[in-house]
Amino acid sequence: MTKRDIVIIGAGPAGMAAAVAAYESGVTDILLLERDCEAGGILNQCIHNGFGLHRFGEELTGPEYAGRFIDMLKDTSVTLQLGTTVLNIENKIVSAVSVENGFEQIEAKAIILAMGCRERNRGPIFVPGDRGRGVFTAGAAQRYLNIEGYLVGKRVVILGSGDIGLIMARRMTLEGAKVLAVSEIMPYTNGLSRNVAQCLEDFGIPLYLSHTVTKVLGKNSLEGIVLSQVGADMKPIEGTEKYFECDTLLLSVGLVPENELTRQAGIELDNRTKGATVGEDMQTSEEGVFACGNVLHVHDLVDYVSAESERAGRSAAKYILSGGNAEGEAIPVKNGADISYTVPQRITVANVEKGVDIFMRVRKKMESADIVVESEGEKIASFPRKFLAPAEMQKITLPKVLLERAHGSITVSAIEREEVNE
Repeated sequence: MTKRDIVIIGAGPAGMAAAVAAYESGVTDILLLERDCEAGGILNQCIHNGFGLHRFGEELTGPEYAGRFIDMLKDTSVTLQLGTTVLNIENKIVSAVSVENGFEQIEAKAIILAMGCRERNRGPIFVPGDRGRGVFTAGAAQRYLNIEGYLVGKRVVILGSGDIGLIMARRMTLEGAKVLAVSEIMPYTNGLSRNVAQCLEDFGIPLYLSHTVTKVLGKNSLEGIVLSQVGADMKPIEGTEKYFECDTLLLSVGLVPENELTRQAGIELDNRTKGATVGEDMQTSEEGVFACGNVLHVHDLVDYVSAESERAGRSAAKYILSGGNAEGEAIPVKNGADISYTVPQRITVANVEKGVDIFMRVRKKMESADIVVESEGEKIASFPRKFLAPAEMQKITLPKVLLERAHGSITVSAIEREEVNE
Protein backbone atom coordinates (compact mmCIF):
# COMPACT_ATOMS: atom_id res chain seq x y z
CA MET A 1 0.00 0.00 0.00
CA THR A 2 1.35 3.40 -0.98
CA LYS A 3 0.80 6.60 0.97
CA ARG A 4 0.07 10.07 -0.43
CA ASP A 5 -0.85 13.38 1.14
CA ILE A 6 -3.79 14.14 -1.18
CA VAL A 7 -5.57 11.82 -3.62
CA ILE A 8 -7.94 13.50 -6.09
CA ILE A 9 -10.44 11.38 -8.03
CA GLY A 10 -11.19 12.81 -11.47
CA ALA A 11 -8.97 14.92 -13.74
CA GLY A 12 -11.67 17.05 -15.32
CA PRO A 13 -11.88 20.80 -14.69
CA ALA A 14 -12.71 20.24 -11.00
CA GLY A 15 -9.93 17.79 -10.22
CA MET A 16 -7.25 19.73 -12.08
CA ALA A 17 -8.20 23.05 -10.44
CA ALA A 18 -8.20 21.40 -7.00
CA ALA A 19 -4.79 19.84 -7.64
CA VAL A 20 -3.20 23.12 -8.73
CA ALA A 21 -4.68 25.02 -5.76
CA ALA A 22 -3.57 22.39 -3.25
CA TYR A 23 -0.04 22.46 -4.67
CA GLU A 24 0.10 26.25 -4.57
CA SER A 25 -1.08 26.07 -0.93
CA GLY A 26 1.98 24.10 0.09
CA VAL A 27 1.18 20.39 -0.37
CA THR A 28 3.40 18.80 -3.02
CA ASP A 29 2.58 15.09 -2.63
CA ILE A 30 -0.60 14.91 -4.72
CA LEU A 31 -1.96 12.01 -6.81
CA LEU A 32 -4.59 12.80 -9.46
CA LEU A 33 -6.49 9.72 -10.71
CA GLU A 34 -8.41 9.71 -14.01
CA ARG A 35 -10.22 6.76 -15.61
CA ASP A 36 -10.01 8.17 -19.15
CA CYS A 37 -6.90 8.12 -21.32
CA GLU A 38 -6.44 11.89 -21.05
CA ALA A 39 -7.21 14.72 -18.66
CA GLY A 40 -9.91 17.30 -19.33
CA GLY A 41 -13.14 15.40 -18.77
CA ILE A 42 -16.23 16.61 -20.62
CA LEU A 43 -14.38 19.72 -21.82
CA ASN A 44 -12.56 17.68 -24.45
CA GLN A 45 -15.74 17.27 -26.51
CA CYS A 46 -17.05 20.82 -25.98
CA ILE A 47 -15.41 22.48 -28.99
CA HIS A 48 -17.69 25.55 -28.85
CA ASN A 49 -16.45 28.71 -27.16
CA GLY A 50 -17.88 30.49 -24.13
CA PHE A 51 -15.63 29.01 -21.45
CA GLY A 52 -13.26 31.03 -19.29
CA LEU A 53 -14.71 34.55 -19.22
CA HIS A 54 -14.75 34.63 -15.42
CA ARG A 55 -11.59 32.60 -14.80
CA PHE A 56 -9.31 33.83 -17.60
CA GLY A 57 -11.05 36.96 -18.89
CA GLU A 58 -11.45 35.59 -22.42
CA GLU A 59 -13.64 33.18 -24.36
CA LEU A 60 -12.11 29.74 -24.85
CA THR A 61 -13.28 26.44 -26.25
CA GLY A 62 -13.59 23.49 -23.88
CA PRO A 63 -10.27 21.89 -24.97
CA GLU A 64 -8.54 25.27 -24.69
CA TYR A 65 -9.88 25.74 -21.16
CA ALA A 66 -8.76 22.25 -20.17
CA GLY A 67 -5.40 22.93 -21.79
CA ARG A 68 -4.80 25.90 -19.49
CA PHE A 69 -5.06 23.67 -16.42
CA ILE A 70 -3.09 20.84 -18.02
CA ASP A 71 -0.28 23.34 -18.59
CA MET A 72 -0.54 24.49 -14.97
CA LEU A 73 -0.20 20.87 -13.80
CA LYS A 74 3.03 20.52 -15.77
CA ASP A 75 4.58 23.21 -13.55
CA THR A 76 3.80 21.22 -10.39
CA SER A 77 4.87 17.92 -8.84
CA VAL A 78 1.31 16.54 -9.08
CA THR A 79 1.29 12.92 -10.32
CA LEU A 80 -1.36 12.44 -13.01
CA GLN A 81 -2.30 8.76 -13.35
CA LEU A 82 -4.55 8.08 -16.37
CA GLY A 83 -6.53 4.96 -17.25
CA THR A 84 -7.25 4.32 -13.57
CA THR A 85 -10.69 3.42 -12.22
CA VAL A 86 -11.37 3.94 -8.53
CA LEU A 87 -13.37 1.06 -7.08
CA ASN A 88 -13.85 2.03 -3.46
CA ILE A 89 -13.05 4.56 -0.72
CA GLU A 90 -12.92 3.45 2.90
CA ASN A 91 -11.19 5.09 5.87
CA LYS A 92 -9.20 7.31 3.50
CA ILE A 93 -7.92 4.27 1.61
CA VAL A 94 -8.55 4.48 -2.14
CA SER A 95 -8.79 1.17 -4.02
CA ALA A 96 -8.17 1.47 -7.75
CA VAL A 97 -7.37 -0.66 -10.79
CA SER A 98 -5.47 0.07 -14.01
CA VAL A 99 -3.75 -1.85 -16.80
CA GLU A 100 -0.38 -0.42 -15.82
CA ASN A 101 -0.52 -0.98 -12.05
CA GLY A 102 -3.21 -3.64 -11.66
CA PHE A 103 -5.07 -3.46 -8.34
CA GLU A 104 -3.62 -0.96 -5.89
CA GLN A 105 -4.53 0.73 -2.65
CA ILE A 106 -3.47 4.25 -1.71
CA GLU A 107 -3.73 5.62 1.82
CA ALA A 108 -4.36 9.38 1.80
CA LYS A 109 -4.27 12.07 4.43
CA ALA A 110 -7.04 13.86 2.48
CA ILE A 111 -9.22 12.93 -0.49
CA ILE A 112 -10.93 15.25 -2.97
CA LEU A 113 -13.95 13.88 -4.86
CA ALA A 114 -14.15 15.38 -8.37
CA MET A 115 -15.85 12.65 -10.41
CA GLY A 116 -18.18 14.98 -12.31
CA CYS A 117 -21.65 14.02 -13.50
CA ARG A 118 -23.41 11.96 -16.17
CA GLU A 119 -26.52 12.33 -18.30
CA ARG A 120 -29.90 10.86 -17.53
CA ASN A 121 -30.91 8.39 -20.22
CA ARG A 122 -34.17 6.98 -21.51
CA GLY A 123 -34.75 4.60 -18.59
CA PRO A 124 -35.14 7.06 -15.70
CA ILE A 125 -37.56 9.30 -17.62
CA PHE A 126 -39.75 6.44 -18.91
CA VAL A 127 -39.94 7.40 -22.60
CA PRO A 128 -42.53 4.98 -24.07
CA GLY A 129 -42.41 3.22 -27.43
CA ASP A 130 -40.15 1.03 -29.54
CA ARG A 131 -36.44 0.63 -28.88
CA GLY A 132 -34.96 1.08 -32.34
CA ARG A 133 -31.56 2.54 -33.13
CA GLY A 134 -31.29 6.31 -33.15
CA VAL A 135 -31.91 7.32 -29.52
CA PHE A 136 -28.86 8.99 -27.92
CA THR A 137 -28.10 11.23 -25.00
CA ALA A 138 -27.04 14.66 -26.27
CA GLY A 139 -23.60 14.28 -24.70
CA ALA A 140 -23.01 10.93 -26.41
CA ALA A 141 -23.97 12.47 -29.76
CA GLN A 142 -21.62 15.37 -29.02
CA ARG A 143 -18.75 12.98 -28.40
CA TYR A 144 -19.50 10.99 -31.57
CA LEU A 145 -19.49 14.18 -33.64
CA ASN A 146 -16.75 16.26 -32.07
CA ILE A 147 -14.26 13.52 -31.21
CA GLU A 148 -15.11 10.54 -33.42
CA GLY A 149 -16.25 12.59 -36.42
CA TYR A 150 -19.55 10.75 -36.81
CA LEU A 151 -22.91 12.50 -37.41
CA VAL A 152 -25.50 10.30 -35.70
CA GLY A 153 -28.49 11.39 -37.81
CA LYS A 154 -29.98 13.74 -40.38
CA ARG A 155 -33.51 14.45 -39.08
CA VAL A 156 -33.39 15.20 -35.37
CA VAL A 157 -35.76 15.88 -32.48
CA ILE A 158 -34.32 16.87 -29.10
CA LEU A 159 -36.13 16.11 -25.85
CA GLY A 160 -35.16 18.51 -23.08
CA SER A 161 -33.71 22.00 -23.21
CA GLY A 162 -30.53 21.43 -21.22
CA ASP A 163 -27.44 23.30 -22.38
CA ILE A 164 -25.84 20.30 -24.10
CA GLY A 165 -29.04 19.68 -26.05
CA LEU A 166 -29.28 23.31 -27.12
CA ILE A 167 -25.65 23.38 -28.20
CA MET A 168 -26.11 20.13 -30.15
CA ALA A 169 -29.13 21.62 -31.94
CA ARG A 170 -26.82 24.27 -33.37
CA ARG A 171 -23.91 21.89 -33.92
CA MET A 172 -25.92 19.35 -35.89
CA THR A 173 -27.54 22.10 -37.93
CA LEU A 174 -24.12 23.43 -38.89
CA GLU A 175 -23.11 19.90 -39.94
CA GLY A 176 -26.10 19.61 -42.30
CA ALA A 177 -28.69 17.84 -40.16
CA LYS A 178 -32.25 19.15 -39.87
CA VAL A 179 -33.30 19.76 -36.26
CA LEU A 180 -37.09 19.57 -36.40
CA ALA A 181 -37.91 20.54 -32.82
CA VAL A 182 -36.69 20.93 -29.27
CA SER A 183 -39.25 19.78 -26.71
CA GLU A 184 -39.29 20.74 -23.04
CA ILE A 185 -41.75 19.32 -20.50
CA MET A 186 -41.47 22.38 -18.25
CA PRO A 187 -43.07 25.74 -19.16
CA TYR A 188 -39.58 27.27 -19.23
CA THR A 189 -36.22 26.28 -20.70
CA ASN A 190 -33.59 24.51 -18.63
CA GLY A 191 -30.60 25.95 -20.46
CA LEU A 192 -28.91 29.31 -20.24
CA SER A 193 -30.77 32.16 -21.96
CA ARG A 194 -27.78 32.86 -24.20
CA ASN A 195 -27.86 29.28 -25.50
CA VAL A 196 -31.57 29.52 -26.29
CA ALA A 197 -30.88 32.67 -28.33
CA GLN A 198 -27.67 31.54 -30.04
CA CYS A 199 -28.54 27.89 -30.64
CA LEU A 200 -32.29 27.93 -31.37
CA GLU A 201 -33.55 31.40 -32.22
CA ASP A 202 -30.61 32.27 -34.48
CA PHE A 203 -31.26 29.12 -36.53
CA GLY A 204 -35.06 29.18 -36.50
CA ILE A 205 -35.34 25.91 -34.59
CA PRO A 206 -38.79 25.59 -32.99
CA LEU A 207 -39.02 25.21 -29.21
CA TYR A 208 -42.08 23.45 -27.77
CA LEU A 209 -42.47 24.28 -24.08
CA SER A 210 -44.80 22.13 -21.93
CA HIS A 211 -44.36 19.28 -24.42
CA THR A 212 -42.83 15.83 -24.11
CA VAL A 213 -42.27 12.70 -26.21
CA THR A 214 -45.20 10.33 -25.76
CA LYS A 215 -44.25 7.72 -28.35
CA VAL A 216 -41.13 6.47 -30.10
CA LEU A 217 -41.75 4.64 -33.38
CA GLY A 218 -39.51 2.27 -35.33
CA LYS A 219 -38.70 -1.39 -34.71
CA ASN A 220 -35.12 -1.63 -35.99
CA SER A 221 -34.29 2.05 -36.46
CA LEU A 222 -36.07 5.16 -35.28
CA GLU A 223 -38.71 6.27 -37.79
CA GLY A 224 -40.55 8.99 -35.90
CA ILE A 225 -41.73 10.35 -32.57
CA VAL A 226 -44.93 11.85 -31.19
CA LEU A 227 -44.88 15.03 -29.10
CA SER A 228 -47.78 15.88 -26.83
CA GLN A 229 -48.56 18.96 -24.78
CA VAL A 230 -48.68 18.45 -21.02
CA GLY A 231 -50.89 20.12 -18.46
CA ALA A 232 -50.03 21.57 -15.07
CA ASP A 233 -50.00 18.00 -13.69
CA MET A 234 -47.31 17.07 -16.27
CA LYS A 235 -49.65 14.55 -17.88
CA PRO A 236 -50.13 14.50 -21.71
CA ILE A 237 -53.23 16.26 -22.99
CA GLU A 238 -55.23 14.09 -25.38
CA GLY A 239 -55.66 15.58 -28.83
CA THR A 240 -52.44 17.62 -28.80
CA GLU A 241 -50.25 14.98 -30.48
CA LYS A 242 -47.75 16.10 -33.13
CA TYR A 243 -45.93 13.54 -35.31
CA PHE A 244 -42.35 14.14 -36.47
CA GLU A 245 -40.67 11.87 -39.00
CA CYS A 246 -37.07 11.58 -37.81
CA ASP A 247 -34.13 9.20 -37.55
CA THR A 248 -32.62 10.60 -34.35
CA LEU A 249 -33.89 11.48 -30.88
CA LEU A 250 -31.44 13.24 -28.56
CA LEU A 251 -32.12 13.27 -24.83
CA SER A 252 -31.04 16.38 -22.92
CA VAL A 253 -32.98 15.72 -19.74
CA GLY A 254 -30.58 16.62 -16.99
CA LEU A 255 -27.33 15.61 -15.36
CA VAL A 256 -26.75 13.52 -12.25
CA PRO A 257 -23.62 13.73 -10.05
CA GLU A 258 -21.57 10.50 -10.18
CA ASN A 259 -21.78 9.74 -6.49
CA GLU A 260 -21.58 5.95 -6.32
CA LEU A 261 -18.19 6.18 -4.59
CA THR A 262 -19.50 8.88 -2.24
CA ARG A 263 -22.48 6.73 -1.30
CA GLN A 264 -20.35 3.62 -0.76
CA ALA A 265 -18.12 5.61 1.58
CA GLY A 266 -21.14 6.41 3.78
CA ILE A 267 -20.88 10.14 3.17
CA GLU A 268 -24.05 12.15 3.77
CA LEU A 269 -25.84 13.19 0.56
CA ASP A 270 -28.24 16.07 -0.14
CA ASN A 271 -31.51 14.71 -1.55
CA ARG A 272 -31.94 17.73 -3.83
CA THR A 273 -28.46 18.09 -5.33
CA LYS A 274 -27.73 14.33 -5.23
CA GLY A 275 -24.24 15.36 -4.13
CA ALA A 276 -22.52 15.36 -0.74
CA THR A 277 -23.40 17.87 1.94
CA VAL A 278 -20.40 20.12 2.59
CA GLY A 279 -19.23 22.96 4.76
CA GLU A 280 -17.77 26.28 3.65
CA ASP A 281 -14.42 24.50 3.15
CA MET A 282 -16.02 21.91 0.81
CA GLN A 283 -15.43 19.17 3.42
CA THR A 284 -18.02 16.40 3.47
CA SER A 285 -19.47 14.63 6.52
CA GLU A 286 -16.38 12.39 6.43
CA GLU A 287 -13.43 14.21 7.98
CA GLY A 288 -10.64 14.82 5.50
CA VAL A 289 -12.79 14.05 2.45
CA PHE A 290 -13.70 17.02 0.26
CA ALA A 291 -16.00 17.35 -2.78
CA CYS A 292 -16.23 19.89 -5.59
CA GLY A 293 -17.54 20.53 -9.08
CA ASN A 294 -20.36 18.65 -10.75
CA VAL A 295 -20.08 15.67 -8.40
CA LEU A 296 -21.25 18.08 -5.69
CA HIS A 297 -23.96 19.90 -7.66
CA VAL A 298 -24.46 20.49 -11.37
CA HIS A 299 -23.04 23.83 -12.49
CA ASP A 300 -23.90 26.05 -15.45
CA LEU A 301 -20.41 27.51 -15.90
CA VAL A 302 -17.08 25.71 -15.76
CA ASP A 303 -15.59 28.92 -14.33
CA TYR A 304 -17.67 28.35 -11.18
CA VAL A 305 -16.50 24.72 -11.10
CA SER A 306 -12.88 25.89 -11.11
CA ALA A 307 -13.43 28.49 -8.38
CA GLU A 308 -15.24 26.01 -6.13
CA SER A 309 -12.62 23.33 -6.76
CA GLU A 310 -9.74 25.67 -6.00
CA ARG A 311 -11.41 26.30 -2.65
CA ALA A 312 -11.56 22.53 -2.06
CA GLY A 313 -7.87 22.19 -2.95
CA ARG A 314 -6.84 24.99 -0.61
CA SER A 315 -9.00 23.56 2.16
CA ALA A 316 -7.55 20.06 1.78
CA ALA A 317 -4.03 21.52 1.96
CA LYS A 318 -4.94 23.55 5.05
CA TYR A 319 -6.44 20.43 6.67
CA ILE A 320 -3.15 18.56 6.21
CA LEU A 321 -0.78 21.38 7.11
CA SER A 322 -2.71 22.39 10.23
CA GLY A 323 -3.19 18.83 11.43
CA GLY A 324 -7.00 18.71 11.22
CA ASN A 325 -10.09 20.87 11.45
CA ALA A 326 -10.35 24.11 13.40
CA GLU A 327 -12.78 24.02 16.29
CA GLY A 328 -16.07 25.86 15.95
CA GLU A 329 -19.81 25.32 15.73
CA ALA A 330 -21.27 24.79 12.27
CA ILE A 331 -24.31 26.90 11.33
CA PRO A 332 -26.82 25.06 9.09
CA VAL A 333 -27.80 26.78 5.82
CA LYS A 334 -31.49 26.15 5.10
CA ASN A 335 -33.57 26.52 1.95
CA GLY A 336 -36.23 29.18 2.33
CA ALA A 337 -39.04 30.35 0.05
CA ASP A 338 -38.60 29.31 -3.61
CA ILE A 339 -35.04 28.04 -3.10
CA SER A 340 -34.55 24.44 -4.20
CA TYR A 341 -31.04 23.99 -2.82
CA THR A 342 -28.03 25.78 -1.37
CA VAL A 343 -24.34 24.84 -1.30
CA PRO A 344 -22.63 24.76 1.15
CA GLN A 345 -25.14 23.27 3.56
CA ARG A 346 -23.30 24.45 6.68
CA ILE A 347 -20.82 27.19 7.63
CA THR A 348 -18.29 27.21 10.46
CA VAL A 349 -17.72 30.93 10.94
CA ALA A 350 -14.43 30.36 12.77
CA ASN A 351 -12.99 28.88 9.55
CA VAL A 352 -14.01 31.85 7.37
CA GLU A 353 -11.31 34.39 6.51
CA LYS A 354 -13.19 37.02 4.47
CA GLY A 355 -16.49 35.59 3.28
CA VAL A 356 -18.34 32.57 1.91
CA ASP A 357 -19.79 32.04 -1.57
CA ILE A 358 -23.23 30.40 -1.49
CA PHE A 359 -24.58 28.79 -4.67
CA MET A 360 -28.27 28.09 -5.16
CA ARG A 361 -31.10 27.49 -7.60
CA VAL A 362 -34.60 28.90 -7.42
CA ARG A 363 -37.83 26.99 -7.96
CA LYS A 364 -39.49 29.31 -10.48
CA LYS A 365 -38.87 32.24 -12.81
CA MET A 366 -39.00 35.65 -11.18
CA GLU A 367 -38.79 39.18 -12.55
CA SER A 368 -37.23 41.66 -10.14
CA ALA A 369 -36.55 39.73 -6.94
CA ASP A 370 -34.34 39.72 -3.86
CA ILE A 371 -32.27 36.89 -2.47
CA VAL A 372 -32.79 37.38 1.24
CA VAL A 373 -30.60 35.87 3.98
CA GLU A 374 -32.07 35.59 7.48
CA SER A 375 -30.90 34.15 10.77
CA GLU A 376 -33.58 33.11 13.21
CA GLY A 377 -36.03 35.62 11.65
CA GLU A 378 -33.57 38.53 11.47
CA LYS A 379 -32.58 39.74 8.00
CA ILE A 380 -28.80 39.95 7.74
CA ALA A 381 -28.41 40.49 3.97
CA SER A 382 -30.37 41.08 0.75
CA PHE A 383 -29.17 40.78 -2.84
CA PRO A 384 -31.29 42.31 -5.64
CA ARG A 385 -31.70 40.38 -8.90
CA LYS A 386 -33.38 41.57 -12.11
CA PHE A 387 -34.20 38.02 -13.19
CA LEU A 388 -34.13 34.56 -11.62
CA ALA A 389 -34.76 31.20 -13.29
CA PRO A 390 -34.35 27.56 -12.22
CA ALA A 391 -31.98 26.94 -15.13
CA GLU A 392 -29.47 29.56 -14.01
CA MET A 393 -27.49 28.99 -10.83
CA GLN A 394 -27.14 31.97 -8.54
CA LYS A 395 -24.22 32.98 -6.34
CA ILE A 396 -24.07 35.35 -3.40
CA THR A 397 -21.12 36.18 -1.12
CA LEU A 398 -21.68 36.59 2.61
CA PRO A 399 -18.89 38.59 4.30
CA LYS A 400 -17.63 37.26 7.62
CA VAL A 401 -18.91 40.37 9.42
CA LEU A 402 -22.47 39.40 8.45
CA LEU A 403 -21.96 35.74 9.29
CA GLU A 404 -20.90 36.72 12.77
CA ARG A 405 -24.43 38.12 13.29
CA ALA A 406 -25.96 34.71 12.57
CA HIS A 407 -27.23 32.55 15.40
CA GLY A 408 -28.70 29.06 15.21
CA SER A 409 -29.13 28.78 11.43
CA ILE A 410 -29.16 30.73 8.17
CA THR A 411 -32.12 30.68 5.78
CA VAL A 412 -31.84 31.77 2.14
CA SER A 413 -35.04 32.79 0.31
CA ALA A 414 -36.00 34.25 -3.06
CA ILE A 415 -38.64 36.98 -2.71
CA GLU A 416 -40.29 38.46 -5.77
CA ARG A 417 -40.88 42.21 -5.49
CA GLU A 418 -44.38 43.55 -5.88
CA GLU A 419 -44.94 46.00 -8.73
CA VAL A 420 -45.58 49.55 -7.58
CA ASN A 421 -47.93 51.59 -9.77
CA GLU A 422 -47.29 55.32 -9.61
